[in-house]
Amino acid sequence: MTTHPADSGPSHLPLRTIGELRAALTMGYGFPGDADDFEADLAREINHSDPADLTGVVRLVEEFRGRISARQDPEFDTAVDSAVAEIRAARGTDC
Repeated sequence: MTTHPADSGPSHLPLRTIGELRAALTMGYGFPGDADDFEADLAREINHSDPADLTGVVRLVEEFRGRISARQDPEFDTAVDSAVAEIRAARGTDC
């Protein structure tokens, strides 16, 4: 099981604003590389969206909020390990 900031941090982070989302990602509450990915994806969405239609930005914020929530879930690593084991068993591989 991997250790991440959510193991010792608050169980619920405020993620109401893009600034709070950025702070959480910078502090390591997402997956490795999420902070940089978020910034690149956000810039791309803003640069390619119609100013009257920011649904791409909204979708992106929702996606990264979900990634942070997944990493805070104490059962996340167990669920991933279980799914990987099931896939390996179905394929008949040991590694």
